[in-house]
Amino acid sequence: MIRIAVDAMGGDYAPHEIVKGVLLAKKEYPVDIILVGDERIIKQELLNQSGKDVVERIYIVHAEEEIKMDDVPATAARRKRNSSMHVGMKLVRNGEANAFFSAGNTGAMMAVAKLILRTIEGVDRPAIGAVFPNIKSKTIILDVGANVDCKPIHFLQFAIMGTAYAKYILKLENPRVGLLSIGEEDVKGNELTKSVFTLLKDSNTINFTGNVEAKEIFKGVADVIVCDGFTGNIALKSSESAAWYISSLLKEELQRTFISKLGALLAKGAFNRVKKRTDYTEYGGAPLLGVDGIVIIGHGSSNANAIKNGIRVSYELALNKVNTHIAENIKISINKTEEHSLWESIKDKVKTIASQISK
Repeated sequence: MIRIAVDAMGGDYAPHEIVKGVLLAKKEYPVDIILVGDERIIKQELLNQSGKDVVERIYIVHAEEEIKMDDVPATAARRKRNSSMHVGMKLVRNGEANAFFSAGNTGAMMAVAKLILRTIEGVDRPAIGAVFPNIKSKTIILDVGANVDCKPIHFLQFAIMGTAYAKYILKLENPRVGLLSIGEEDVKGNELTKSVFTLLKDSNTINFTGNVEAKEIFKGVADVIVCDGFTGNIALKSSESAAWYISSLLKEELQRTFISKLGALLAKGAFNRVKKRTDYTEYGGAPLLGVDGIVIIGHGSSNANAIKNGIRVSYELALNKVNTHIAENIKISINKTEEHSLWESIKDKVKTIASQISK
């Protein structure tokens, strides 16, 4: 049985919505749940929402401290060693849980994950992946906030990690990888993206299809889109803001007249389906890919539905052994890069020798 550790103290609505989401997940998915946090508070919340028999089927691991949403990430990671985040990730490190989910402080989550779980061998930097809906299916974009400044090799690692997620979680065969840039043409972009383009194009471990403009994210032209965390976070926040604006505008217009209200009533089913496809709570959370353990970061304002789906994503990542696939493909990429470098070195030496002979 796959076991998911859940931070009962993380998020704006903890522990009420956390417990509510856990109870929903227990009904839908074949998982064991470990709630991590203040044992007294968790037990009371469980009793308030369910019967004693249900409480006895959910494990609780006590954690004395809690990392607040406004805590400085690096400081909290170092000083609050008995926090629910630390305890939960130690459960993953020690093999007592298959994954850890938290809707708490994102910066602290990344800091604690790197401190306790460290990274998969060959991965320089973990990346946060965000799943976006598109007209055809879904697209994962990474990084969306973990790394502000990146080197070309980091983009390749992001592409490999995103490909594994798209293949085994989004169920997309041979996922197409795109590089977020300011134009589709190969020559568009700054010096960094031009260097990344060449590196991705030469890689045999991913299905690179070229540059992708921000306007194409929702058109489904790529299944995986890579960028640095600075650019990715702007894309994420801009999309969230646009979705909120369009939704608010639509509600306002549909309530304006009797005819528009009637039309809204007749189209209620369609509106509900659109809402579900664009609702962040349906996606559960963002995977922190590249750390040596499954970590899912939930939105700070996650409700019970988001918590339930965060547990679902954690379960799917563990079930499909995504980290194992990432490690294997990173190793293949490293070997191929080393072989390429060796071959280039041999060619340079041959050229040098040939030049000396000709003289």
